[in-house]
Amino acid sequence: MAWGLPSTASLARFCQKLNRLKPLEKSTMETSLQRCLSTLDLTLLGVGATVGSGLYVLTGTVAKEMAGPAVLVSFSMAAVASLLAALCYVEFGARVPRTGSAYVFTYVSMGELWAFLIGWNVLLEYLLGGASVARASSSYLDAIFSHRIRNFTMAHVGIWQVPFLAQFPDVLAAGIALLASTFVSCGARVSSWLNHVLLAINMLVILFIIILGFVLARPYNWSADEGGFAPFGFSGIMAGAATCFFAFLGFGVIAASSEEAQNPKRAVPMAIIITLSLVAVAYILVSTVLTLIVPWHSLDPDSAPADAFYQRGYSWAGFIVTAGAISAMNTVLLSDIFTLPRIVYAMATDGLFFQVFAHVHPRTQVPVVGILVFGVLMAFLALLLDLQTLVQFRSISILLTFTFVATSIIVLRFHKSPPASSLDPASPVGTEQASAAEPGQLRPALRPYLGFLGGCRPGAAVAWALGVLVSSAITLDCVLVFGGSALHLPPWGYTLTLLLSSIMFLLSLLVLGAHQQQRRQDTFQVPMVPLTPALSILLNVFLMLQLSSLTWLRLSICLLIGLVVYFGYGIWHSKENQRELPGLTATCGSLEKTAQALQRPSQALAQEPGRTEQPTSS
Repeated sequence: MAWGLPSTASLARFCQKLNRLKPLEKSTMETSLQRCLSTLDLTLLGVGATVGSGLYVLTGTVAKEMAGPAVLVSFSMAAVASLLAALCYVEFGARVPRTGSAYVFTYVSMGELWAFLIGWNVLLEYLLGGASVARASSSYLDAIFSHRIRNFTMAHVGIWQVPFLAQFPDVLAAGIALLASTFVSCGARVSSWLNHVLLAINMLVILFIIILGFVLARPYNWSADEGGFAPFGFSGIMAGAATCFFAFLGFGVIAASSEEAQNPKRAVPMAIIITLSLVAVAYILVSTVLTLIVPWHSLDPDSAPADAFYQRGYSWAGFIVTAGAISAMNTVLLSDIFTLPRIVYAMATDGLFFQVFAHVHPRTQVPVVGILVFGVLMAFLALLLDLQTLVQFRSISILLTFTFVATSIIVLRFHKSPPASSLDPASPVGTEQASAAEPGQLRPALRPYLGFLGGCRPGAAVAWALGVLVSSAITLDCVLVFGGSALHLPPWGYTLTLLLSSIMFLLSLLVLGAHQQQRRQDTFQVPMVPLTPALSILLNVFLMLQLSSLTWLRLSICLLIGLVVYFGYGIWHSKENQRELPGLTATCGSLEKTAQALQRPSQALAQEPGRTEQPTSS
């Protein structure tokens, strides 16, 4: 038989496989991991994952090159932008208390293929992020010894001149990554204890910077003689805000650890909100005192907090700040290694990734295989790759993840919940007001005015409006970023495209707002949906377009590799795929039983005494 094009039915079945959802009723409190993390543990874990290179490196870079003393305004705006993404994490973390963070959130709302791509993207994000933090921590340690480790390595190994590779193999960074992996493999309680110790040192150093900084403050450094408060203007403040946005990205570790929380429904939302509040205050105060201690244009962008005290003659204070920076880097590294194997564990238990990574050690109750394998891989990347290459890739990975989480919130909010009887009694999902209209349908009060939308099947208008929302957001951001440069639009074309995309964005918001949403009283919900997640999507896409084309190329290559893994392994070993196979087997078995039942009467007649079968005449 000659090979032909696949039939429409087979294509439809294939598309159904790609978009099948993880049932919400499976998101119960039962887990093979140990539920030992309190609200305090999650908060400290989130703060430790957030306050790292952003405070000890990013403050000086933004102040000197982008915003000047107005860096505190940049951090304030970045905190507001991060809050939009954090609110989406809060709702999902409370409703779906499972390991996997953005991967699980996407799986229960958008479908299997999108969930795998986001899980793969988050995996790369933490892998590269941990390697970059290990290299940064190595640089701070090496600075204490006057760069003797670096000089020794370069003298005996030589200098590499290979693109994307470091100038020399950073053995110290690889050792730091392996040591951190060893601590994390000892269990959540041990790694949490170590995180608390390092974080306590970091918090004391931050208080030390703020107190001594205000004592040494010189308001003259903000005067017009030194360039003024905002020497780069509003555009510099916005550029600084886009950069500072990446300093608030540690709260994802809280959502990823929700399966090990004692009371995730309450602990996860509180921990995320407290983490963002504490971190925002720390960033704003530290950036304020830095530009008051010394003029903003004299800061060292690589180690501004320590350098500011060195410039004022307080070398002992600079040494204390360096110790705090090392502690902060290691808390971030511990958080990355803590989160990464749990993302892989969630994908492996769902059958989308290799099953060996679903193994949980019986004593420590942690996914030890994932910790060891990815810890070694992280050490290998820290050994060889350049720090700038590692940092650039993480930015676009995080923004892509935030975009999908915000989109998932809209999808889940307008999606009909399964019947309450089909859910586990302990599950927080499925409780909604009985009197409310079905989610995805047009609100009854608006049906007389929007009758043309009322004729659509439930969810169809919402799906189209969401597609238009995302498309118009991308178009609007492209016009804002590239309209006057790469696109070479004339003034009238720029204005017209900007106006049309803005109108489509607002209309899609109005259509979504005209439909009924899920209303829940037992857990946190993002306020002002769909406006809040829509603004998050718009901002995330805008920041993604600020990144270089080479970063986009790296992301595309990594996503293609992920697609190979999914279509080669994940789609065939998915638990949802295995759940469909018993149904087919049961159907075949019922058909066989029916055929046997139909055969029994004729067999009984044939076996009756004295009865013979008459020949059939033609």
